[in-house]
Amino acid sequence: MSLEAKIADADTLLEITAREYAPAVFASSFGAEDMVLTDLIARHRRAIEIFTLDTGRLPEESHRLIGRAAERYGIAFQVFYPDAAALEQFHQQHGANPFLRSVELRKGCCGLRKVEPLRRALAGKRAWLTGLRREQAASRQQVPTIADDADYGLKKISPLAEWTAKDVWEYLRRFDVPYNELHDRGYPSIGCAPCTRAITVGEDPRAGRWWWEQESGKECGLHESRRVEKSSALKTA
Repeated sequence: MSLEAKIADADTLLEITAREYAPAVFASSFGAEDMVLTDLIARHRRAIEIFTLDTGRLPEESHRLIGRAAERYGIAFQVFYPDAAALEQFHQQHGANPFLRSVELRKGCCGLRKVEPLRRALAGKRAWLTGLRREQAASRQQVPTIADDADYGLKKISPLAEWTAKDVWEYLRRFDVPYNELHDRGYPSIGCAPCTRAITVGEDPRAGRWWWEQESGKECGLHESRRVEKSSALKTA
């Protein structure tokens, strides 16, 4: 399928989502894929709110991109933060960087900084959009374009599920879409600063995330639910 056809399909899905599943929101980490969706939503003025999760430990480059994107598109992105009291209690109990000591503590940190704010962001919504692609990681090879997310009680929609990295970068360059400068420094996947590093040639695109862990299919918890099932097509009438 050509990139033009993929763009058309993604935009159609965004239009249907905005029309049939309002209020719908897009959960953006401002990665390369998310900038594609931001551009499509803004370009066609889809009635889809865009929010991001500020974990409190994002790289400065990510903060700069949020500002650049807000200026470029004239969008006031919603920002959700971790619960300060819960985070303080966690670090008083486990120290400043507990994620380095065990997978369990790392997932506990991700839960407080990402998963709990996501639950607040999705409250009262009927659909949420993500920039997930099947090519991104072994754990994402079965990502459906449309799913019933039982954890949150709404539709989970990934318009770029079938896109390749080449598609994403061709789109960004063709439409001069702003992107995180860390991508040019060998960071294909960008999360919290302490948990992200550049990768070398030949490494898996997500090798720079929690690189000290040995398990495969590493995820932060935002997309790990076992209760997300492939759904039938969205309503078109």
